[in-house]
Amino acid sequence: MKQIMKEAKFSISNESDTQAFGKRLAALIQKGDVIGLSGDLGAGKTFLSHEICRALGVPESQPVNSPTFTIINEYHCDRFPVYHMDLYRLSEPDELYDLGLWEYYDGDGVCLVEWFDKFHDLWPEEALMLRIHLLEGEARLIEARGHGRGAEILEKL
Repeated sequence: MKQIMKEAKFSISNESDTQAFGKRLAALIQKGDVIGLSGDLGAGKTFLSHEICRALGVPESQPVNSPTFTIINEYHCDRFPVYHMDLYRLSEPDELYDLGLWEYYDGDGVCLVEWFDKFHDLWPEEALMLRIHLLEGEARLIEARGHGRGAEILEKL
């Protein structure tokens, strides 16, 4: 049975709105969820990931920054591990297999994946996908879509 795609748009005026959005999203995230973030350089993918991690309980003593060079950063909170990934530097699907990406997707934590759209055809079907668009100043538009579990999160968001 084909799952129905859910879509929504969220207007973000400033960093406080991004923080509030991250908190709302974090409250809905469960072990096994995969959240993809895409958008131009400087759109706010890492900032939103940071806010989600903090809302999930990643301690302030643990830096949450872009894993552009490490590809994957692992953070710990009380509920589950958070795997923060950045696919920007990857160019071939084989690199995803070499990293064991699917082990993370099927693992015991949550995956926040920046630049997921580079490999959109290898994306988990139940993921929630967030595309962040730059507007004027600090304003952003977040286009969200998802099937299955991703749609369930989106309905509650």
